[in-house]
Parts: sequence; structure tokens; C-alpha cells
Amino acid sequence: MSSAQFVRPARAADVDTVVDLQVASWRSVYGELLPDEVREGLSGEEARGQFREQWRAALESPPTSKHRLVVATDEDGGVRTVVGFAAFGPAADPDLWPAKDAEVFALHVDPERVRQGHGSRLVNSCVDHLVEAGFGTVHVWVPEEDNALRAFFEASGWRADGARREIDMGRLLPMVRLHAAVSE
Repeated sequence: MSSAQFVRPARAADVDTVVDLQVASWRSVYGELLPDEVREGLSGEEARGQFREQWRAALESPPTSKHRLVVATDEDGGVRTVVGFAAFGPAADPDLWPAKDAEVFALHVDPERVRQGHGSRLVNSCVDHLVEAGFGTVHVWVPEEDNALRAFFEASGWRADGARREIDMGRLLPMVRLHAAVSE
């Protein structure tokens, strides 16, 4: 890992880059799992505008003081750039206890920068913040079908906890919830 790589709190100036990374990552991770019209619509201004507003709101008025948005940066040709991001906070699922259960709501890395340690640094940052805030378990929803995001979390020791749901992405996308204990 380069000393030029680190994770920091996201800033308002990062929002457009976060949106670009989300769109690129969704296409890469969810690719064939999404209908063509949904995949193509991700680049449209309507979708990008919705994402932009969601991330601005996450920064300007998070639901709680324990919600965070962080970015991974790297230096490229002497210029520091944002190459990934993660959003996390108290778990929202009704079967979990938000005082002790947390959730990684989003984890995305530039598809051209995967396998360079950015995802691991982002997860480590999430866990550090969550342990400091008193959480004991962290959860994340991933597509049930084999995909890079699920493989990444499982390779890091996260395991399915039995919860399952389907989200409507133009067709139903089966999801599974993974979890990891982060404190004793």
C-alpha cells in the first residue's frame, strides 16, 4: 500500500465523484444482474441527479450522528483522487438492534482500481468508526448470485446470517445479508 492511499471523511466537493463511482461500480458489480434499460439509465441525468441529492443529504443532514460517508483516495501522477467510498451507520432492518448492529449501506471502488487495497481500507475504516461508536456486529446486503462484492466480503470473513430480500431493479434482484462481529 502506498503512503499516498488513505481514507478520509467525504466532503461536499466529493459528491459528483461519489456518483461517478457508484454508477461505474453498479455497472461492474451488478452488470448482468440488471435489466438493460436500468443499466443504461444509470448514466442518465435523472438517475445521477437522484444519486447526487442522496449523497448531498447524507453529508449535510445524516439521519444520526453515527452515520458516515468516507472516501478512499490515491495519488495518481501527483494528483490525489477519490477512488472509492463507503457509507455506514446504525442498522435499519427491523430484526436488528440499531444500538448494537450497524450496516455498511454502500461500498464502491472504481472498477479500474479494484484489487489495490481500496476496498479493504474502506471496510477497515468503517469497522474502526463503528467499534468506536459501540457497535458489535456489522451487516451488509449483497446480491445473492455470485458477484465480486459478495466474494470480497466473504473472503474477509463475513458470512450470511439467513436474512434474504428482493429489491426491484426493473426485475427482482435477490439479496442476502452478510454479517461480521467487530467487537467481543
